[in-house]
Parts: sequence; structure tokens; C-alpha cells
Amino acid sequence: MTAAGAPLSAATRRSIVLLSLATFSSMAAQRICDAMLPELARVFAVSLAHAAQVVSVFAVVYGLAQLFYGPLGDRLGKFRIVTYATLWCGVGSIAAIFAGSLEMLLLARVMVALGAAAIIPLSMAWTGDVAPPEQLQETLARVGLGTTLGIVGGQLMGGLLTDTLGWRWAFGFMALLFGVVGLLLQHDWRRQQAAAPTGGSRPVARPAFVLQVLAILADRWSRIVLFTGFVEGAAGFGVLAIWASHLHQAFGLSLSAAGAIVALVGIGGMLYMTVARHLIRRFGPPGLALTGVCMLGLATLTLGFVPYWLASVPACLLGGFGFFMFHNTMQANATQMAPGARGIAVSFFASALFLGQSLGVLLAASLIERLGSGVVIALGGGTIMVLGVFFARALQRRQHRDIA
Repeated sequence: MTAAGAPLSAATRRSIVLLSLATFSSMAAQRICDAMLPELARVFAVSLAHAAQVVSVFAVVYGLAQLFYGPLGDRLGKFRIVTYATLWCGVGSIAAIFAGSLEMLLLARVMVALGAAAIIPLSMAWTGDVAPPEQLQETLARVGLGTTLGIVGGQLMGGLLTDTLGWRWAFGFMALLFGVVGLLLQHDWRRQQAAAPTGGSRPVARPAFVLQVLAILADRWSRIVLFTGFVEGAAGFGVLAIWASHLHQAFGLSLSAAGAIVALVGIGGMLYMTVARHLIRRFGPPGLALTGVCMLGLATLTLGFVPYWLASVPACLLGGFGFFMFHNTMQANATQMAPGARGIAVSFFASALFLGQSLGVLLAASLIERLGSGVVIALGGGTIMVLGVFFARALQRRQHRDIA
């Protein structure tokens, strides 16, 4: 653990940059299929809800695998697991290139999900190990920059490559990306081993896994964080999967254009990351959560009901900025749920988040035929607003108790 108040070393900052590249790859893999759903439905002659399984099944496997990676990362080394998980994702992406049916594509997506599940939560947990508490949320924002850029890259490349070269090329892009990033991580991990790794990457004696899990679940604040993560996944990340399809079907935009516009969500998140230090100090965690969800709610209302596609451009930008104000606050709290079992705690949070995303994708796809995509998007934004108010108030009460 870095001493309180001490700046991060150059080597640690370099490792964080590589972890940011890994989280970029993981998030891009999650979002690469969003804009191509209408094309997959056409190519494999299935409904949009059926094609959406490439997103929902990915999220289910991703979420469940967290229960495996948390204790594994705590015992064998978080950075090490991230490295080999990234390389495995390259193998799964190669399998997706050659999928001859939707079932084979689903199998390849499961392979990628099994590896990608380790990357973001263990990167967050490793950062929580090496960053001093007063720098944690700001440092997580740097790691989160990769996650945010991954939304941009996934949405944009998924739509652009599907429209121009074909959907298989999108998975070729992911295979190359995972391979390069995995090799860079492997080189840095070997450097860490040669330089006598810090306590953040060295296995230590810990209580039994079951006892750690029970301790996390018995804590009321941990339950609040996990519940909030689940609903955020369903109403936020889950509904986000249909934004590009909404623009394509409601306004007749090409998949490339729709994917590019929704990629502005990631650009908005990037803008937040660049000013995160100032906003964290000015608003504090409760203020960030509350302000962020209000911005997201306004964006989803605009996207869902304004009958002009140009309005979706600022809406996606605003929505991304607000959503990541809220999500970064959630990440910081997740890393502090159980410092003695950080890998397990963060993996539980990620599991809740992506199981919620899976449910959200399925619900959104099924409700579109009844309510329309615009209403579903607005409902997702409204749910996040209510959730943000709940979490901000809970966070304020917790801070007041700590001060008292």
C-alpha cells in the first residue's frame, strides 16, 4: 500500500495506464455488439430480442464469473489475473470471427465474457491496493478513463465496421486489441516480479472465502452498494444497449451514424474524467451522484421523446457526463466496502452490476414492442434518477455518522 499522501511512483502510474488500456478493451468487448444488433438479427433471421442475447448472455456470464475471480485475484495476484484474462479474450474474439451461426457467436461471446469478467473489477481492486485513500477516487477516474473510452470504441467500431466491412471485422479488431494489450500487460507484470512486487500484488494470508463473503453481506452499507450497483446495471448499462437501435429504427440513421452518436456517451464520460479532480473536491460524493443522475435523466428524456435526431447528439454527451459522475462515485465506494478482501468485494459489485445489465437488456428488448424504444429509454433514465437520489441520501447519512 502506498503511504498516505505520497505520490504514486512512475512505475505504478505506468501500470495504471496499462490497466486503463485493459479496461478499454473489456468495455469495448461489452459494447461492440450494441450497434450491430439489427444486422445480426437480419443475418441470422431472428428477432431483435433474440439477437440481443449476444449482449445479455455476455452480461450473465460476466456477472457470475466475478464470484470466481474475486478470491482468485486476492490470492494469486490481481495484476497477474488481469494479464492472462486479457490474452484469453483475444482467443474468444478470434472464435467470434469464424462463427457460422448465432449459437456459435454466443459461445464465442461466452469465452470473451469469461476473460473480460476479471479485467475491470480486478483493475479497480489493484488500484485500491496501491492508491492512498485521499487519492483513490481520482486515481480510479484515470483507470475508468479506459472504461469510458471503451464505450466510445465499442459503439463506434461496432457500427462502423458492421456497416462497411461486415460484423466479423469488428471481432477481428477486438482480437488484435486484446492481443496487443495482453502482451504489454505481461511485460509489465514480469517487470513487477523482477522489482520485488508491493503488497498490492503479493498474496497474503486471509480469512476463509466463506467468512469474507458473509462479512461483506452482513454489512448494511455493503448491501446498499451492491443493490445500487444491480439497479444501475439494469437501468443504466442495460438500457444503453438499445440506444443505437432506437436511433437506427426511429430516425432511419445508418448503424455507423447511430453507433457514432451513442459513442458520445463515452466522450461525455471522458470529459468528466478530465475534470473529475475539481468536481470531486467541489461537490463531494453525494453531490456528484445527485447531479450526475439529474443530467442523465434529462438526457434520456430528450433522447426518448424529442422527434429530431440532432437532439440526440448533445443528449448523449450530457448523459455520458452525468452517468459517469454517478458511476465513478459507485466505484470508489465499492473498493472501500471490505479493504481486507478488496478483490472479492469489488468482484461482488461487478457481479451485481452486470447481472443487472443482463436483466436490463432482456427487459428493454421485450418492452420495446409494447411501449416503444423511446419510452423504454426514458424509463431507464427515470429509474436511475430515483436510484441516485436514494444513494446520495444514504451516502450523506453515512458520512454524518462517520463524522459524529
